[in-house]
Amino acid sequence: MASPHASPSPRAPRPNTVFRELRGPRSPAEFAAAVRRAAREIGEQVSCDARYIGRVESGEIRCPNYAYERVFRHMFPGREPADMGFLPRETVRGRGARNKGGAPPAHTESPADDGDATGPGAPGLRDAGAPGLGGTSDEESDVLRRAFMTHGTAAVAVASLGGVAGALPRRHAGEAEALAVEEAVRRIRLLDDRHGADGLYRRATRPLRAAYDLLDAEARRQSVADRLHTGAGELAISVGWLAHDSGRFADARSHYAEALATARVAGDAALEAHAFCNTAFLARDADRPREAVRAAQAAQHVGRRLGSARLMSLLALREAGGWARLGDRAACAGALLRARSLFGQGACEADPEWMTFFGEAELEGLEAQCWSALGDRSRAAEHGERAVALADPHFARNIALYTAQLADDLAHSGSPDAAAAAGERVLDLLGQVRSARIRGMLDGTSRTLRRFTQDPAVESFLARRAA
Repeated sequence: MASPHASPSPRAPRPNTVFRELRGPRSPAEFAAAVRRAAREIGEQVSCDARYIGRVESGEIRCPNYAYERVFRHMFPGREPADMGFLPRETVRGRGARNKGGAPPAHTESPADDGDATGPGAPGLRDAGAPGLGGTSDEESDVLRRAFMTHGTAAVAVASLGGVAGALPRRHAGEAEALAVEEAVRRIRLLDDRHGADGLYRRATRPLRAAYDLLDAEARRQSVADRLHTGAGELAISVGWLAHDSGRFADARSHYAEALATARVAGDAALEAHAFCNTAFLARDADRPREAVRAAQAAQHVGRRLGSARLMSLLALREAGGWARLGDRAACAGALLRARSLFGQGACEADPEWMTFFGEAELEGLEAQCWSALGDRSRAAEHGERAVALADPHFARNIALYTAQLADDLAHSGSPDAAAAAGERVLDLLGQVRSARIRGMLDGTSRTLRRFTQDPAVESFLARRAA
């Protein structure tokens, strides 16, 4: 029960219908991708996703930070923030906004993207210093603010949750803690997209432990308890994926099982489908193809009630991957056909936030893996080439993965020159991306190409790979 002495609740946010109209027919995930592309065009870096777009449209974010403002001005030339449905900055941020009525201001996106907030007195930094943690204590905000200002984005994934949970007692969990868990999930996913898993896994286990500690704290509202369970489960999946991609299969299996148990306890069908989806992927890579098929089918059974054709498409692809490893060409082809049909239904509001990576490039990449497992390397290479061509530059790890798969398929289909060229591109990307899975694929390609060492391109690639 809330304290009778608590400050009055602020009024519910007013939806930003103007911004919703600017989005048009695109889904939140598609629009978020457009925002990221626009940011790159002007040299900005924002971690926009479907959840951010939802927060803007719901009115939770009443004024964007400076980086987002510049991106939105670039996307909609001639429009001022007010013309996009936003409130003036001075009414939302800073001392004046905080002192009106005693309620904290509406959230803005993390100042990790806000280059104008450069010091302790910068407008709104006290409230926005923790990633999405309006209402945190001064001690918590100071920890997170220092992480932003001295270590950048990489530290925030840990500091946003583990950096404070280990130092402060947790008897109650509220909105701030739920937001911290959700922000940790977003940060880890963003870093994995850009850099791969190897350097992240050990650090990411700390916020995961803190998230599960919060589940034992008293939550005064059921909505907060539900968000904490969902956030902790999604964090377990994200950390499990980091273990998976860095070759720690036993750790990944444990994290996915933890997420599945959390989903069952919370009665969260979306989280359960996600946990089964990743379990199927892991089982395929761990050479347990029948388990991969069963897990993917279980995910589809749960996922049907969620209303997302794109989710069902991905789950059909997970099933296809299991059938391919079993050598069942007919079952695999049937699942691939179903996946393409579902994908063709388009994106929708029901698509989960974590599926922002699943576009046409991923569809092609996963199909390439299926044909490769079935031994049809030429067909796999055709899909692999399309995956590389269609890939969003934001997903550097996926580009490296698609290109590594393509190099291996080209090497096995009698195109050593093209395979070596693709391998060279992967080596270029490995300066940015750290993934044991991708390095392992490249090692296999290198072994296949050793019989073509008389080819100068192959010899150059092998020498560079050895170095």
